[in-house]
Amino acid sequence: MEEHLDIVVVGAGLAGITAAYRVKTMLPSKSFVILEARESIGGTWDLFKYPGIRSDSDLTTYGFPFAPWTKERQIASGAEIADYVRETVISCGLGGKIRLNHRVLTADWSSQEKRWRLTVSGNGRNVTIYANFVMWGSGYYDHWEGLNPIIPGIENFRGIVVHPQFWPEGLDYTGKQVVVIGSGATAITLLPAMSKTAAHVTMLQRSPSYVLPIPMVAAEDRILKSFLPTWISSRLIRWKYLFLPRLTMELCKYFPGLVRAGMRRLTTTFLPIHVPHDPHFKPRYNMGEQRICLAPDGDFFKCLHTPNASIVTDIIKTVTPAGIELESGNRISADIIVTATGLKIQLFGGVHVKVDGEMVTISEKYAWNGTMLQDIPNAAMMIGYTSTAWTLGADIMAQLVIKVMGAMEERGAKVVVPRLDLGMEVHPAPLLDINATYVKVAIGSVPMAGDRGPWRRRAGYYEDCWKVRFGDVTQELVFE
Repeated sequence: MEEHLDIVVVGAGLAGITAAYRVKTMLPSKSFVILEARESIGGTWDLFKYPGIRSDSDLTTYGFPFAPWTKERQIASGAEIADYVRETVISCGLGGKIRLNHRVLTADWSSQEKRWRLTVSGNGRNVTIYANFVMWGSGYYDHWEGLNPIIPGIENFRGIVVHPQFWPEGLDYTGKQVVVIGSGATAITLLPAMSKTAAHVTMLQRSPSYVLPIPMVAAEDRILKSFLPTWISSRLIRWKYLFLPRLTMELCKYFPGLVRAGMRRLTTTFLPIHVPHDPHFKPRYNMGEQRICLAPDGDFFKCLHTPNASIVTDIIKTVTPAGIELESGNRISADIIVTATGLKIQLFGGVHVKVDGEMVTISEKYAWNGTMLQDIPNAAMMIGYTSTAWTLGADIMAQLVIKVMGAMEERGAKVVVPRLDLGMEVHPAPLLDINATYVKVAIGSVPMAGDRGPWRRRAGYYEDCWKVRFGDVTQELVFE
């Protein structure tokens, strides 16, 4: 069975749905489908089921700009976000475009035919779909395998070992001794959620993260909604959530010592007397260099005031049958170990990509404006921001790519491919703007950014908006 389409969007999570909406509204004459490998839509928010799962960005900016988040709570649960995605798909008329259980296995570009040939596993059989353009909205991590760093002796443990990405349905941790290994957003979420019913939960971290307590419902948002019409208040609230994270990042960049001192003072006021700030809340990096963990209504700090939760900063010497032995000589008893150690980064959904029969090694390619890859025709990644709301970045990249498609039509071109000017000396730089461990581990498997021209790493939402609306999007592109 064969089929030909103008555009194929891969993935029915936030990035894929965003890209599909932009295609539908900005390129109404184009035929397209959304291919989703799993049995349901929602991406991360349908896949992850661990206790307390929630957003780590405000929903005003994390949500779809074309389907504004209307609830008061800015930090939403995973189930709420999944429902929101499904409701948006229905309201935007995208349901008929989604094909579930359709996993792209290979993508082969033919310069002779000027199109992609996608081999897709769909409902128990392989089908072939030809596409003029492919928009990859499949996220930036492996949905089928988590990041599992080497934990010495973990094979000796007689209890249950769980990775948050694959949380067992019905896992009962009532009255159990739980150790959560990690210090990122997942661990910060798990500790208050699990400590409500577990006998005790210990968050074991090698190095701390910055944890920022924020109100679940901001007082100023409530005031704006009370006194202003919705069309005005919603815009003001959105501008606020667009501006404040950027302001925070700029302050972190230019005044790292001042910000660090302020965070220390704020954190100390939330901690119980028996939990010292150092070493548990003294990261090795400056604020802004990694994603900031959020604690809605200070729930993470509140649970540390109870006897059911604690935090330990140490290095694992070995896992024993009954728990964990630390380098300090201390031991932690455990019935359940949760390895909240991060995600395994993977682009293009792990698909084997070929151009004219040659396998593409994406780690050897530069990313053009953070979305298209050097020497790969008619394809783009819908990658969001890692330090601010993901959907903001995915949406503006979708608009950028559609603008490129418009430039193709103006020129009567069927092919567009980023080409690095050999006369331009470009030096490699990391594509992602955070130095988290899981990002460092993936350096050899992701594209590179450059240090000049359209190959530079994306600077931020405001710069990207300017580029899409007023910039020249044809630099370093070849149209054929």
